[in-house]
Parts: sequence; structure tokens; C-alpha cells
Amino acid sequence: MRAWLIDDAENSDTMSLEEIKTPRPGADEILVDVRAVGLNRADLMQRKGAYPPPPGFDPRRPGLEYAGEVAAVGKRVTLHKVGDPVMGLIGGGAYAEKIVVHERDTIRPPAYYDHAQAAAMPEAFLTAYRGLFLEGGLAPGQWALVRGATSGVGLAALQLIHALGARSIATSRSPERLDEIAARFKAQGMPQAYDLGLVDGDEGVSEAVQAQAGGSHLVLDFVGAPVLADNLASLRPEGRQVQIGILGGAKTELNMGQLLMRRLSIVAMTMRSLPIERKIELARLFDDRLRPLFEAGRLRPIVDRTFDFADAMAAQSAMENGHHMGKIVLVRD
Repeated sequence: MRAWLIDDAENSDTMSLEEIKTPRPGADEILVDVRAVGLNRADLMQRKGAYPPPPGFDPRRPGLEYAGEVAAVGKRVTLHKVGDPVMGLIGGGAYAEKIVVHERDTIRPPAYYDHAQAAAMPEAFLTAYRGLFLEGGLAPGQWALVRGATSGVGLAALQLIHALGARSIATSRSPERLDEIAARFKAQGMPQAYDLGLVDGDEGVSEAVQAQAGGSHLVLDFVGAPVLADNLASLRPEGRQVQIGILGGAKTELNMGQLLMRRLSIVAMTMRSLPIERKIELARLFDDRLRPLFEAGRLRPIVDRTFDFADAMAAQSAMENGHHMGKIVLVRD
């Protein structure tokens, strides 16, 4: 089978499409014929040697998000049969024609969606749901500030906030990008993209959040250090920031007195390094809580563009330039 391999996980910034041995599923595993791969920022970081996969995964093989069909099953597998559609998250190696995963660490794609759309769902929507509702405790009617709303997770978060009865504040680096979010939602036949849109800039957004929404109950942040103080100033007393990215930087000063006197909290989360038991739990959560929303049309993956599987380097370059809106997906015919 073919798989993309980083030429040198420590000293290279390139990948090559190579022939490697097709894996065999263990007793409780399935072999997946991968038809689509969702790109994530972690793939680029791994290629640059900055984000190695969890133990047990080859550091030369990127890819976290896949969709395809079951090609073979282990002798103890009971949940799947050959030909079943599946999608899910994996610690690494999804840039391949076939992968092996535990039978329970998979998700059945919602009806009516193709492989490319399915590959755009797991990482974005499970990350956003976990950040907003499991870690963040967002409740109906409350305000959630999505700091950096044009990412795949950010767009998923905006959908989830409205689908589950809360109110959203979206930020982006320009008013044009905010308008593009609204246009993408409208093109998908979805309700308004956000309740309040604000442009990130030197003045910050906290004053506008406090003036127009009375403060936010939750901040879902992808940016990191440069906006921490402004995020905390945006929160209501007893508000919470959930950190799921540090694209703007990792180090800054923190006023602990502000946390103490306003009873604020900061929670950090990642998805890639979770133990398999937790991943299985989240897969079942998708089945129970998110699939019905997709099948009812209340949630929809936003795919910016697709690339052929053989054009993975071009796809990653498109992600690096930062002009996309939604997911970039590799597809195999």
C-alpha cells in the first residue's frame, strides 16, 4: 500500500509517498480502506518535527482524521463487517491507503454524507463539543467567545453553540473573514453564523464583549499567549477559558489576582494524546449526541477544498497559507 512518510522527522520539512507493508488487524481490530483524510494543523507541526505522535505511532507518518470502509476484521470483532463505512481519529498514520484501528475506536458516519465530508467531522466537532460543553460547561442561553473562529474547530464550535441553544461571539483578523464565515453558513443553508462578530486587533475585544454581551461565560481559545489577558477581561465573574491551541505563542504573564478576585478558571485540553478508553468514550458520545444533529441538518461539515491523495504536500501548503475556510481534505478515488 502507499503511505506518506516524513523524509526525516527531525531534520526535514518534506514528505514522500512510498510503498510500505499493508498492516494486518489484530483480534479486536479492523483494517480500514481509507478513502479520505482530514488535514489538521498537527500534521504540519509533525512534519516540521514540532509535534511528535503519541507512543506507539511512527513519527514519520502523519494524519489524525480518516473516513473509509472496513476492508478486513479481526477474529473477535463483533461491531463491524467488511464494507461498513467508518470514520474516526487516530494518533498518527492516517495519510495512508489503509490503517488498522481498534473496532470500538471508530465512528459510524452520519447518513447522507460522503467520505470527504465524513473526514471533516471527527476532529473539529469532537474537539469543539468537548471544549464547549464537557470542559467548558456551556449552558443554553450563555455566551461563548470563539477566539479565532475561522479554523475548522472554530466553525464547528459556532454551529454547536447555536444548535444547543447558546449564543456565540466570533473573532477573526479581519471583517472580510467574518463576512466569509457568514457567507459559508448561508451557502450551507444554516442559520446565522454568530450572534456577535468582532475583529481582533491592537485594541482587543474585551471592551466590546462586556459592552454588547455583558461579558462571556466561556472563551474557547486557539491563539494563546497574545490574547490571554484580553480573553480573561472578556469573561464574566466565574467564567472559564478553555485552551485548545497556542498558534500565536505559548508564553506570557498571568495576573493571578485577576483569576482569584473574579473567580476565573483556565482549562487546557488536547485530543491526540488521550488514552484509548477516553477516545472510545468520545466516539460513543458522537454516536449519541452529534450524529442526530448531522442527520437532521443542524450540523454540517464545512469543506474548503479537496486534494487528491497524491497531492498531500500541496494540500499542506494550502493549509499553511491560512486562506482556507473550513477543512482541507485528501481524497482517494
